[in-house]
Amino acid sequence: MEDLSARQAVAISLPLSSRSRKAPTACRTYRLVDLQGNPHPVLDDLYESLDAAWSEALHWWQEEFGPVQGPVGIGVEVSTLSGEWRTLRHPGT
Repeated sequence: MEDLSARQAVAISLPLSSRSRKAPTACRTYRLVDLQGNPHPVLDDLYESLDAAWSEALHWWQEEFGPVQGPVGIGVEVSTLSGEWRTLRHPGT
């Protein structure tokens, strides 16, 4: 009978070159932020795409303030692989 502990030790000790070099696929999520860069107090949700997030922001803005005639006070951030957030669109632009 094969010694399973020996096989596990070999699998754990394989060199990096024998492991898959593909980066892990991560699903990016988007969120809306207020003028201070905090999660938006009303639109505090996660979105699957930049377009979905921005569409929701514009719809809400128009419901609250009427037709967009100037800068929108909402920004968009995207999640990073490290779990942080990166700004894609600053509020007021």
